[in-house]
Amino acid sequence: MLRALDARASGAVHREIAVALYGPARVAGEPWKSSSLRDVTLRLVRDGQAMARGGYLALLNATRSIGEA
Repeated sequence: MLRALDARASGAVHREIAVALYGPARVAGEPWKSSSLRDVTLRLVRDGQAMARGGYLALLNATRSIGEA
């Protein structure tokens, strides 16, 4: 997720991120628009952006609540 977020912040498009994460052969192996790798890459970027906006705090609070129970 962090690699995807950093790449996007540096101006990489989603397909370039997918190639960096999964390799060119896997990305070229299926049509990009309907690729499951496309879906995963979009999700990684979206979730990474949410974490950077403060979503990581929810993870920390959830861990603390579980540990206190």
